Amino acid sequence: MDITTALATSRLTAQQRTMDVIANNLANANTPGYRAERVQFSDWIDRQQGTAPVGGIRSISYTQDRATWREAQAGTVTHTGNPYDLALSGTGYFTINTKNGPRLTRDGRFGPLPDGTLADSNGNPVLDINGKPIKIPPTEVQVTIASDGSVSSESGQLGKIGVVQPSDPMALRAEGGTNFIADSATSPVASPAIVQGAVEDSNVQPVLEMTRMIDTQRQFEFVTQFIQAESDRQQSAIQKILPAQ
Repeated sequence: MDITTALATSRLTAQQRTMDVIANNLANANTPGYRAERVQFSDWIDRQQGTAPVGGIRSISYTQDRATWREAQAGTVTHTGNPYDLALSGTGYFTINTKNGPRLTRDGRFGPLPDGTLADSNGNPVLDINGKPIKIPPTEVQVTIASDGSVSSESGQLGKIGVVQPSDPMALRAEGGTNFIADSATSPVASPAIVQGAVEDSNVQPVLEMTRMIDTQRQFEFVTQFIQAESDRQQSAIQKILPAQ
């Protein structure tokens, strides 16, 4: 593959990656607690060592998929009326205990299991400030959850939901639509802002995402046309240079 086509192809691959990320954002536009993802690209510079550069060119820059990061702004808080639904209007994450270990999430669609354990929609227990599940006896009917995570009923305090903040939020690894694996240390949030009877919506803005998708599609088509034009140019040059057979 010649250098011109290789450069264009690196850009084409980047645009395809961008399209995949935007499509995933749109697919999760209604997923509670979802954070929109963005792709960051950089130049990968080939300094052409050991070769004779043409026309004074000393380096060639390819497009490199550098990283995928998540937008930090919170989604809109929607009130549901379910006393076990919880939204975080501030920083931090809830901790749930999955079969693969503890995970962080901002998806607060919680509810009690048959044994009273407070869990997410997949049955994963919600952990308290000590990393233990919270149990709500089935006989308790007036359950309140304060903004600091304290779970209380007519019998008194039942526990306190833990809200933590990773030391490096951008280092979180996504697992599914709303769960994250924390590879860095986490610390308790001193003053969590929990809203009872509500959930945090996805922070994806569908109209803006569609605009990004259209722009990305146009750039993809432009690069594709460029590669086709370059292929036609090379074919024409070959036909003119080579003697007729």
